[in-house]
Amino acid sequence: MKINAATLQKRLAVASKRMPADVVVKNGTIVNVFTGQLMKVDIAIVDGVIAGIGTYEGHETIDASGKIIVPGLIDGHVHIESSMLLPREFAKVVLPHGVTTVITDPHEIANVAGADGIQYMLDDAEGLPLDVFVMLPSCVPATQFESNGATLSADQLAPFLSDPQVLGLAEVMDFPSVARGDDQMVDKLVTTQRHDGFIDGHAAGIGRDDLNIYMAAGIRTDHEGISSQEAQDRLDLGMYLMIREGTVAKDMEALLPVITERNARRCVFVTDDKLPDDLTEEGSVDHIVRLAIQRGLDPIIAVQMVTLNTAECFGLRHLGAIAAGYQADFLLLDDLNSLSIHQVYKKGRLVAHDKRIVDAAFNDQPPVPQRHPLPQLHVKEMTQDDLKLPVHSNQCNVIEIIPNSLVTRHRVETVKVQDGLFISDTENDQLKIAVIERHKATGNIGLGIVKGFQLKEGAIASTIAHDSHNIVVVGTSDDAMIIAIQQVMASNGGIAVVDSQDVVAALPLPVAGLMSDRPNEEVYESLKWLNASLARIGAPETFNPCLMLSFLTLPVIPELKLTDKGLFEFSSDSHIEVSVSSSNA
Repeated sequence: MKINAATLQKRLAVASKRMPADVVVKNGTIVNVFTGQLMKVDIAIVDGVIAGIGTYEGHETIDASGKIIVPGLIDGHVHIESSMLLPREFAKVVLPHGVTTVITDPHEIANVAGADGIQYMLDDAEGLPLDVFVMLPSCVPATQFESNGATLSADQLAPFLSDPQVLGLAEVMDFPSVARGDDQMVDKLVTTQRHDGFIDGHAAGIGRDDLNIYMAAGIRTDHEGISSQEAQDRLDLGMYLMIREGTVAKDMEALLPVITERNARRCVFVTDDKLPDDLTEEGSVDHIVRLAIQRGLDPIIAVQMVTLNTAECFGLRHLGAIAAGYQADFLLLDDLNSLSIHQVYKKGRLVAHDKRIVDAAFNDQPPVPQRHPLPQLHVKEMTQDDLKLPVHSNQCNVIEIIPNSLVTRHRVETVKVQDGLFISDTENDQLKIAVIERHKATGNIGLGIVKGFQLKEGAIASTIAHDSHNIVVVGTSDDAMIIAIQQVMASNGGIAVVDSQDVVAALPLPVAGLMSDRPNEEVYESLKWLNASLARIGAPETFNPCLMLSFLTLPVIPELKLTDKGLFEFSSDSHIEVSVSSSNA
């Protein structure tokens, strides 16, 4: 938070009541996130900062009669690209939900466009009535087992660490490199710590003893805990526990029993990845707070977990509370238990009212000039022959999805084989899945078998495929899969749903194949149309198949995934054959 002598003198004059405040909020009840108490006092604001709590007068008065006042909410770990929206449009969606600050990891666009992608996100977020802080992508490429569009070394990341909007190094997901002390990974860790930066973890499938390796490396957070024991392990060893509830990964209910009054200040709620329809309809971390309260968590503890806890976790000393010297980010609630948001204020200015953006908040925001062109899709021309999957046995390794989880199961099943080729089998819910390299036209195509999508016909293709974001497609026939691939290629990225022979819905994502360049309202309507079309090809309504598909390419999550280089087994940290040899059957 920038300050100079004149600004501080003015603030001190207001605090000591020698000068009236710019704005005074009166008659409301403040949630004190330091003590857990409720206080009925005035809030004096000058230059967007709180100058005092008590009894004050000002040039303007906000009457908060009957309202509960809480600090602006902070999402401590989110990938804005997963919203399919540019930061400006993302802000318009989350601000009405009370989110005034986000800490984002742009590793999706960085894996496509490298440093230019990071700069693109910083530029687009500049000047918004939403604080967007960045954690620099730690793993670009994410692993050696897939092909991405860029490489980021410590030297390339270092210049960003002088930007006040950059807080440190994002989720370190390459645990083996940390454990081995690989030079490149150590360089990134040391560079970040030399700049007093923070480091996020990614401890998926990592046992308690190995968490010590992360802690020894200076990594202090993790959002990959999925059981109460994993949550307790992180807290016991000194980590901040990030409790995630997004569109696919929904861990809050499993982890909530671990939270106590003694350890709650080391816990924060995060969304990680959430689609625009869920953000619009449910909300962001406000939705998690409501769910937690409904399941018995004390409302004030729940509010702490998306305000003061998160701010302290990332050293944001000017955010997360309603107190003198803190930025005047706050919400007026109709009710605390339901977190019913009446108004949202950013730096003392009204930015959202009754779930709607106040237009003035964005009136002065000109379009952001693009400093560097983002990459286009580069894919060799494909035919049905490219999708043929030879197998030498009808016993095959199969990826089984777990609805609403990033973790998959590794199955060995009997599959349908014809002329030595795997054939998708809708009766047994065994479908072909392919990952096509799209950054450098290498021609790499990984092929596998997936269970759980329940499609009866057609195909789904997407250029959102974590973390390298190649093209991923699942289908009941090679013909439908090719049509879906061609559709996303034609729009320089996006999602396509195909029935037996026609495109029934498509969502273009021309910005790095990850985000739309359209207003959030248009993206929301397009996604609703796309989701409705999924029923036509038999997709279930119990989970989001497009988002589930996008995570089947993530080799740093157990148990079995698919990259452009083939089928990947997490436990052996290697690629394996689709067919199971007779000796292993």
